[in-house]
Order: sequence, then structure tokens, then C-alpha cells
Amino acid sequence: MKENQGIDVCSCTEIHEDCIECVKNSMLEEKVFRDLSSLFKVLGDFTRIKIIYALFKKELCVCDIAEILKMSQSAISHQLRILKTARLVKFRRDGKSVYYSLDDEHINRLFNAGLEHVEHN
Repeated sequence: MKENQGIDVCSCTEIHEDCIECVKNSMLEEKVFRDLSSLFKVLGDFTRIKIIYALFKKELCVCDIAEILKMSQSAISHQLRILKTARLVKFRRDGKSVYYSLDDEHINRLFNAGLEHVEHN
């Protein structure tokens, strides 16, 4: 192995056909990669991650989230719209109030996996 700008790279040019075929045969469709990339872009925003964390703890209305994050209701509503479009949050109406929660258990697992990764020493 040789180092190339801080990255270890092979010093040989041998192609491992069996490995290549294995990966090629299991590659996802392009649309799946695009959708996954879009999901991670949505999750890549600091404010949206904080909203997801808050909703991970409790179902909340926009007013509650705005107070927790010390942001305007308008700014929170904008972020919730993005999260809703990405199917990360859902809402329910109760009279004049609208309560948001995480869309499903997948979001909990995704958040916890990311949190576990960043907290790992």
C-alpha cells in the first residue's frame, strides 16, 4: 500500500473480478440511490436534526418547537414542510392545534444509529 494525500491506496493494479461481480449484481437502482441521497440531504441540516430530536422525545406543535429551538414559528413551519415532504414527520389536528411527530419507527432507528455513530469513541 502507498499513501496518496492521506488516503491508503493499493500499489497493485489487480482487478478482483469476483468482488466486482458480487457488488455489481447487488447494486441498487439509480432512483433508490437518488432517493437515499435526498433523504440524507434533508437530514444534513442542523435545525432539522434538532427538530427530529425534539419530536423523538415528544409529539409537539409548531409553537412548542419554536420555543424549544428559540426560532420563529415561520422558520419552524418551513423546516417542518421539508421534513413532511421527505416523509420524516407527520401531523395530526386537534381542534385549532396541529401536532407533529416522527413519521414512523424507521426515523427513530435512523436517528439513533447516527447518534450512536457520532458518540462512539
